[in-house]
Amino acid sequence: MFKEKILKTIEEYNLIENGDKIVVGVSGGPDSICLVDILNEIKNDKKIDFEIVICHINHMIREEAKEDQEFVKEYAVSKNIPFYSKEVDVAKLAQDKKISTEEAGRNVRYEFFQEILQKINGNKIATAHTKNDNAETVLMNLLRGSGTSGLKGISPIRDKKYIKPLIEITREEVEEYCRENKLNPRYDKTNQENIYTRNKVRNILIPLIKKEFNPNIIETIDRLSKLITKDNEYLDRIAKEKYDELLIKEEEKEIILNLKKFNIQDQVIKSRIIIYTIKRLLGTSQGIEKIHIDDIIKLCEKNIGNKYLTPNKNIKITVNKGKIYFFVTQNS
Repeated sequence: MFKEKILKTIEEYNLIENGDKIVVGVSGGPDSICLVDILNEIKNDKKIDFEIVICHINHMIREEAKEDQEFVKEYAVSKNIPFYSKEVDVAKLAQDKKISTEEAGRNVRYEFFQEILQKINGNKIATAHTKNDNAETVLMNLLRGSGTSGLKGISPIRDKKYIKPLIEITREEVEEYCRENKLNPRYDKTNQENIYTRNKVRNILIPLIKKEFNPNIIETIDRLSKLITKDNEYLDRIAKEKYDELLIKEEEKEIILNLKKFNIQDQVIKSRIIIYTIKRLLGTSQGIEKIHIDDIIKLCEKNIGNKYLTPNKNIKITVNKGKIYFFVTQNS
């Protein structure tokens, strides 16, 4: 039943296809060891022809980190799966870059996954996000005051490269799979320390909601995120059509849109056109917040020449002679 559920997710979202070479991020915890084990089983069934390799990052934060690394290596050897690992002093890196250890750890992991992906000439990266992770992400975004895009939660597949085969599976189901298959995963004690927002949501908020309000909150949030995803996909499609209508010029470092046509759009479409345009220029809209979008819309409505906005150091937006100019700045 567990395997069938994973296969249904893989099929529904087209996560794995014949010929794929997949980097699987494995920490040694229940979620990731479950992920690589079930993917290996599916691979050995030969219904889908794909390859997997294991990637492990030793963050050098916990005393048990070296043991975790050895555990994952032994698992890889026992299953005859290629294994790659790297040791990085994440705490020092976070200090040097003045970012949180969480962010530093995530950056290091994905950089390493990308490095190995290129090394093996692979095309996909699999991570062990579950339905619980999705619910936690939605709640965290809600608490931060996110718009609807944050309430979509975690996408099963992103950029046709990052896949989450366990996204329809709960943490309880993962634990049960690990017990039944005697995987004896490693447990990160820091997951119980309520110093990070995610841990507080996981260990305090969700149990409280389950007990006092809704015992099925994980499923409820999952349904919500799916509905919002569908709504967002529809609105993004409309925004893309409108962008094509508004487009005057598109080059690598500059996009020009028709101001008059932009100003007659609904507010929600205006916002999405701005995000879409920035993504086309920079490849990402990270760091562009609601306040920036509102300022850009106001600039366009007032139609004041010689004024410009720089929502981040990589892009500059100005209005002149009935046109909206999006420039990539020299810093990017």
